[in-house]
Amino acid sequence: MARKKGEPVCCFDCIPCSEGMVSNETGLFAIHIFMQFASILHILTNATTNHLNTFNNYSCLLDSTECTSCLEDFWSNSKHDHCEPKSMEFLSYTEPLGISLTTASLFGALLCTIVLGIFTYHRTTPVVRANNSELSFLILLSLKLCFLCSLLFIGHPRLSTCQLRHAAFGISFVLCVSCILVKTMVVLAVFKASKPGGGGILKWFGVMQQRGTVLFLTLIQAAICTTWLVSSSPTPRKNTQYHNDKIIVECEVGSKIGFGLLLSYIGLLAILSFLLAFLARNLPDNFNEAKFITFSMLVFCAVWIAFIPAYINSPGKYADAVEVFAILASSFGLLLALFGPKCYIIILKPEKNTKQALMGRGTPRS
Repeated sequence: MARKKGEPVCCFDCIPCSEGMVSNETGLFAIHIFMQFASILHILTNATTNHLNTFNNYSCLLDSTECTSCLEDFWSNSKHDHCEPKSMEFLSYTEPLGISLTTASLFGALLCTIVLGIFTYHRTTPVVRANNSELSFLILLSLKLCFLCSLLFIGHPRLSTCQLRHAAFGISFVLCVSCILVKTMVVLAVFKASKPGGGGILKWFGVMQQRGTVLFLTLIQAAICTTWLVSSSPTPRKNTQYHNDKIIVECEVGSKIGFGLLLSYIGLLAILSFLLAFLARNLPDNFNEAKFITFSMLVFCAVWIAFIPAYINSPGKYADAVEVFAILASSFGLLLALFGPKCYIIILKPEKNTKQALMGRGTPRS
């Protein structure tokens, strides 16, 4: 009830409460009844305006002079007469954005399974054997885990999903990138060994050494994730700073240092793989897998460099969507760049899937 300036105290306007505030003490029914009674009284007794002033004074007593603020998790309805629970906002499986990301994630996992089946079926062919089949299988397995871990970023954030999402993402990508790094080192070692006096270098890149290097690099990331989860674990949080009428449910990263170390370690391995592959890009044709690794690492680094500013400037559920998009884009880039040319030869160009073709002896050279 807002009193009119320059008018008697009984004169007022009825205005709605502001956003987030309510008033349900209007007494409108009593005012309506008293108005009817006052009108009849005025007609029968030819009452003066004092009777109407009595009515206005009575209505002033009934109407509310101030509004009440809603609680933190509530907001006023359209009529501002009662508080309603605020709506929850998060990246859901039922909205178009969540459906699109979920479909892309499942499609990527299915594509990894198909490629893994192709490589398993043709595991005795020269293309599969020449490209270190064991590391290739590990890369495919880690890429499948990368696609599936993106599903942890979709749905209502809970303590378990908040803790698992970044740990699963970090370990899966380190497993993948460490395999690519070891594969690049093996390519360089084989080329060095093909030169006179370089035969002794291969003893440092045997099967056990390759497995040990991948395991050691992955355990470092596992130790970073474990320390992060134990010291300052990510937890779900209700954020109300973006919208007054909505509650954005998101995962708070906890220790920003831990999250930064997780991303920095992945970036370090990716840059190291890119540099080694870039140095080996001009090797002879029979060692040309370095070209594919160079392109795949270039795509990977470009995606995650663009991810950082986009993630920082994205509010609420869109930050999760940006991270899922970066995971999917980099995973698809690695999958297509590393295994696309091989699958093309295995399926569509089987005549090139021979030792002579791989060694460059199938056709004369100028």
